[in-house]
Amino acid sequence: MSITRSSAALVMATSLLASLPALAEEAPRYNQISLRAEVSKEVARDLMVVSLYSEAQNTDPGKLATQITETMNKAVKQARDVKEVKISQGSRNSYPIYDSKGQKITGWRERAELRLESADFPALSQLTGTLLQDLKMGGMDFSIAPTTRKTSEDELLKDAVNAFKARAQLATEALGGKGYKVVNLNLNSSGYPRPYARSAPMMMKAGMAEDVAAAPEIEAGTSEVNISADGTIEVQMP
Repeated sequence: MSITRSSAALVMATSLLASLPALAEEAPRYNQISLRAEVSKEVARDLMVVSLYSEAQNTDPGKLATQITETMNKAVKQARDVKEVKISQGSRNSYPIYDSKGQKITGWRERAELRLESADFPALSQLTGTLLQDLKMGGMDFSIAPTTRKTSEDELLKDAVNAFKARAQLATEALGGKGYKVVNLNLNSSGYPRPYARSAPMMMKAGMAEDVAAAPEIEAGTSEVNISADGTIEVQMP
């Protein structure tokens, strides 16, 4: 048994020693360069998001809650009739109102929010105008829909890799190398929306009109979608 163990230990030690030269050969890495290439594309913001809210106050918190609930239920029912619009209810908060001394509760205030989003701008705009008869405008924003962003990023992915390869080739030639190999490569996406002036007053005016007017023209603008390729190459010298 002791001879067998000694033989096994000897074989293991011999294997380890044999592998050391290979490890020593692989360890040094010279002529490595870190590079970055970036490509971008202007993409139209095709998703419209509107936030509306109902806010009121009353000395009776129970009556106040009922009032807010009825107003929001009516708005949700109206919104459901427009199939192109996605509905989600936001936060709902209730808080006390104190007297001038801040000691006695004189009433209650409650606020409930409703969030609407759609790729059909005219439909959502017209619905918003209708709902503003009972609700107030919280804000209006535009963004790129998830499916549109993914499609745009997929289109830019190949361009980013090609841009990285072109830059790697330039670096190799600058060093007088005969070629290069990619050590690592990371691809990242990002987008930077440009500021847009919201047109809440325009929509409010349309919503308060006695006759429902045509939906106002809306220019959502664009966002820049970026794909960056960050990596390291090892230049092979002659």
